[in-house]
Amino acid sequence: MSTETSFDAQHLRRIGVMTCGGDAPGMNTCIRAVVRTALNYQIEVYGIRRAFAGLVAGDMERLGPRDVGGILQRGGTILQTARLPEFREERLQKLALRRLHEHEIDALIVIGGNGSLRGAFMLQQRGFPVIGIPATIDNDVWGTNMAIGVDTAINTILEAIDRLRDTASSHQRALLVETMGRKCGYLALMAGITGGAEVIHIPEVSITLEEIARRVEEAYIRGKTHAILVISEGAEHRTTDIARYLEEQETGFEVRITILGHVQRGGRPSHFDRLLATRMGVAAVEALRRGTCGVMTALRGREITLVPLEEVISHERKANLEYYEIAQVLAR
Repeated sequence: MSTETSFDAQHLRRIGVMTCGGDAPGMNTCIRAVVRTALNYQIEVYGIRRAFAGLVAGDMERLGPRDVGGILQRGGTILQTARLPEFREERLQKLALRRLHEHEIDALIVIGGNGSLRGAFMLQQRGFPVIGIPATIDNDVWGTNMAIGVDTAINTILEAIDRLRDTASSHQRALLVETMGRKCGYLALMAGITGGAEVIHIPEVSITLEEIARRVEEAYIRGKTHAILVISEGAEHRTTDIARYLEEQETGFEVRITILGHVQRGGRPSHFDRLLATRMGVAAVEALRRGTCGVMTALRGREITLVPLEEVISHERKANLEYYEIAQVLAR
């Protein structure tokens, strides 16, 4: 079946909303925006728990305005989230459609990252109206400048780098800070630039251990009291391997590792993420009311636009290497 781009919204009475994949700060804000915007038009909203796993299990309930009260500033997601790789199976897709029809849901809003948007597209291909909203701290969703949760995650990383620099300078250390980002180095790159890192190591750029050691050693020779290395978890060399190599080369600095891990996902969403999540949630409901589906809300410049889901899942987004060149200059 070809991708649907419109449907008859004249009898749109009930929509479902779910959060999928890794949680991202601002997901709750987005849920709130979806629910209250829909209710403003007398459209009921059903919250689906645990993403596609909850959908195929029929785990959903009606959400009212008070159910989303007080969640604007909360991290995580009140609907919880889960991963279901098996959703690619035709059997589970048909079961999901059955659950949606059992609850008389007319359209679905899926909030999540690449895997979630692929799942949304599968349902869209089967003729069910779906709209995606990008929410992932990795910022690896193609078609949007920013996804929900990215700004908060970067600020969390920056706060950690600033604190670590204090102790690194006090003890003349090279501190390796590992961020999330298996395939896209956006977090490490942007936090590395604004955090003043001497070395940034991301999946998009190949670099030898010898080159990393050389840069750290040059920082020591220039009289720097510390060296900050920001490393994406999906980079060519593992953080532990880099640390071991630096210790063997005796660059002049003691070497320490800080793996930020899941602390990057949590916390109160920033102003930017709250506003972005709100705008995208409202835009998704408004699009459904116009009969538009099979698209993802996206931030292009300052405007919220709509991008076909098929286009989104057909591309991979990588970090902008122009920023990497800037980082190289500023680190000297």
